[in-house]
Amino acid sequence: MHPETHLALHHLHAADLRAEADAHRLAAQAKRPYAIRTRLGWTLVEVGLRLASPRPALAH
Repeated sequence: MHPETHLALHHLHAADLRAEADAHRLAAQAKRPYAIRTRLGWTLVEVGLRLASPRPALAH
C-alpha cells in the first residue's frame, strides 16, 4: 500500500471517529429521554387509576 493511500485512510478513519465522538457528546448533553418516559409513565398511571375507580351509573 502506498504511503499516500495509508495516510488518506487514516484521515478518513480519524474524521469518522471525531464525528462519532461529537454525536456521542451531543447525545450525552441532551440526556433527557427519561423526562418523556416519566411523563408517559405518570400519564399511564393516571389513566389506569381513572379506569379502576368506580364511576356513577349513567342515567338514561
